[in-house]
Amino acid sequence: MTDSPVVLITRKLPEAVERRLARDYRPLFNSQDRRYATDELLELAAGADAIVATHTESFSRDVIARLPERVRAIANFSVGVDHVDLDAARERGITVTNTPEVLANATAEITMLLMLGAARRASEGERLIRENRWRSWSPSFMVGVEVTGKRLGIVGMGGVGRATAKRARGFDMEVHYHNRRRLPAELEAGAIYHESLEQMLPQCDFLALHCPGLPETRDLLNAERIALLPDGAIVVNAARGTIVDEPALIDALRSGKLAAAGLDVFKNEPDIDPAFRELDNVFLLPHIGSATRETRDAMGFRVLENLDAIFAGREPRDRVV
Repeated sequence: MTDSPVVLITRKLPEAVERRLARDYRPLFNSQDRRYATDELLELAAGADAIVATHTESFSRDVIARLPERVRAIANFSVGVDHVDLDAARERGITVTNTPEVLANATAEITMLLMLGAARRASEGERLIRENRWRSWSPSFMVGVEVTGKRLGIVGMGGVGRATAKRARGFDMEVHYHNRRRLPAELEAGAIYHESLEQMLPQCDFLALHCPGLPETRDLLNAERIALLPDGAIVVNAARGTIVDEPALIDALRSGKLAAAGLDVFKNEPDIDPAFRELDNVFLLPHIGSATRETRDAMGFRVLENLDAIFAGREPRDRVV
């Protein structure tokens, strides 16, 4: 329809989502799935009424100031909105939405994979096989630590944190958590609340980070807080790379203060600190926490639900700004 809103899509989306966009909007697809440079993105946005964005784009104050007046919304294909300057968007009158709730199961699954992979030395074992270096077996060969029955600390007990806690109970883990506020008992489900992060950290054999990437959470896990963890603890992060002071984490992994780490997110990804590749005691994944067919479809249709509301003059379900 020639009078349908024009929507700039910054990355390749699931086929079902793109079909629906083509049916109801005039989409500007990124068929090659390239990461647009800022100037290219701004040029493409010249004819757009809305932008469907991901965390791979940066909508800084400068970028938002340069967006055409025609752009009414930035509908994010993500839960996190740390790539958007929300104050600048608010000042420009640009609606910003995200896709909460639908990522919880997939991200919790990846968190458990990170815990198991780090604890049981999965990266080392796989490299031995792939590089044809497995020569023998002995009682001292590839010894890791059990997850079952250990104490798990969760930072951020939103939907993903609670989904992780639920799965951790299947491993008989004792769940501790730190959150901005204590949950009602029915959501807490027996988890032990700690008002301060510093109070919780000494109780954590495993630490899972599930808080948002905000200015106030940048480098939340720093050298001082790592020192509060028990010796031999394991840290996993499936939230945002900015939450971790990476040089401090690398130092703790090298020294043995931490037994291992499992990481799905990094600062400056995909150009991560090369030191991570040199460490045997890190289980590494390329930011695939939400990468299931079911979740990516659900994210896309949540984006469309928000766009539909905006262009129909209704309040979008997932307004951030």
